[in-house]
Amino acid sequence: MKGFFKKIVSGPDGSPEETNEMGFLDHLEELRWHVIRAGISVVIFAIIALVFQKEVFEYIIYAPKKADFITYRVFCAISEATCFNPPELPLITRELGEQFFMGITVSLYLGLVASFPYIFYEFWKFIKPGLYDKEIKIANRLIGVTSLLFILGVSFGYYIIAPFAITFLGSYSVGTEATNSPTLSSYVNYLTMFTIPVGLAFELPIVVYFLAKIGLVGPEIMKKFRREAFLVIFIVAAVITPPDALTQILVGIPMYILYEISITVAARVVKEGEEKEKQKQLT
Repeated sequence: MKGFFKKIVSGPDGSPEETNEMGFLDHLEELRWHVIRAGISVVIFAIIALVFQKEVFEYIIYAPKKADFITYRVFCAISEATCFNPPELPLITRELGEQFFMGITVSLYLGLVASFPYIFYEFWKFIKPGLYDKEIKIANRLIGVTSLLFILGVSFGYYIIAPFAITFLGSYSVGTEATNSPTLSSYVNYLTMFTIPVGLAFELPIVVYFLAKIGLVGPEIMKKFRREAFLVIFIVAAVITPPDALTQILVGIPMYILYEISITVAARVVKEGEEKEKQKQLT
């Protein structure tokens, strides 16, 4: 990657032929339009979700608390030992405008999730002029991988973490005097915590890839601090999830698996760097 304030024009062999200097204000103007386009994408998807608000709540938002949700049916089909069902959780609203504001909030969240691949694409278009041809080819693949990891993370949170957490938290009781009747806003906030932060956490291999590229991390140091990483991962899991051990474990285990995958990613980046250095020395 070349200077941030230069536009690179690559020759046939991938080397720069000329550079066009871009001022700081030019970059800000360019960044502004990328942000605007990404924002428009979020708004468009949010409006679509708002138009189909009743269907969104019935088939997406409320689904994980219903006994016929696919996760419960799959686990019950496996065996009686793995079968579990959510408790009855009647949702209530305590404020006059709560349902209205939750409708807007959910629409924006869905707009953000649906727009994530495009948001990353706009970010990619912003940094693309500062890359060489080889870096562009790698980055093209990263767009798909980044989007896939985010979708996998959100799906894992929605189909695995949410049903287990709703069943555990909804069934938990400290006595007979209190019953679980969460507010709509509480339910939506928890469902958000089960999905979007997990989707972002699944981007760990991509973060490690870039850190390894600039030499900040390597496979050896990641292996050396495995125990510390394990502890940090579960602390992060505790921060981004509700304060119950089951949900933290459900988030922590896949995050640690991603850490191990990230070690492999870092090792590959380091190996590629060493091979390039050898080729330079030979030439």
